[in-house]
Amino acid sequence: MCRAIKTLHNFKPPATDDEIRASSLQFVRKLSGFTRPSRANEAAFSRAVDEVTHAARALLDTLVTNAPPRDRDVETTKARARAADRYRGRESATG
Repeated sequence: MCRAIKTLHNFKPPATDDEIRASSLQFVRKLSGFTRPSRANEAAFSRAVDEVTHAARALLDTLVTNAPPRDRDVETTKARARAADRYRGRESATG
């Protein structure tokens, strides 16, 4: 999975429209292979982002869970620790 796409389900406060759109943009970029589409593909690219955003919002609005909502700060701290371990492993492998 693309590391720039973050889990948005079961957080308090819930994911914002901007977070959902940002994840949708990353998803469409990954699928298309474009960071920025050409003028010829711009309309299709934008439409895809809009459609994925709509589908993601619908999904998040209908998912249910019995788990308590996650705390964004705690999850961010965990992600940073995982990244530090991952990059530390690369340095020792090349050094």
